Amino acid sequence: MIVADSNLIAYLLLPGDKSDLADEVLLRDPDWAVPLICRSELRNIITLYMRHQGMSLQEGRVTMEKAERLWRGREYAVPSDEVLALTYRHNITAYDGEFVVLASQLGVPLVTFDKAVLKLFPSIAISAEDFLKK
Repeated sequence: MIVADSNLIAYLLLPGDKSDLADEVLLRDPDWAVPLICRSELRNIITLYMRHQGMSLQEGRVTMEKAERLWRGREYAVPSDEVLALTYRHNITAYDGEFVVLASQLGVPLVTFDKAVLKLFPSIAISAEDFLKK
């Protein structure tokens, strides 16, 4: 199991320059866990695709359904206290903090493309490229 951040999921479901990497990560480990905030983040990414990339509402709905199937049964609430403590100690957003806290709680890697998260949490976060080298 891994914790997948929103961008990894978006690259899996939407065409992008890192889509092949996301596909390979899924093949390596198909059990992707996410914090509850991931729903909102994916909705926002899909909304941007609908507004700026010509995605239809129906395509947006189907993409969101695929995302929800991907993490079904592995979606978690994380303790606000831990997220706030993490963001107090480190210069990251609460959104990113939720992914870091979840990975820490589950004892699994957070696979991310976020350079700041990778730099701040090398014992928890791993890039897709490095994950695939393991």
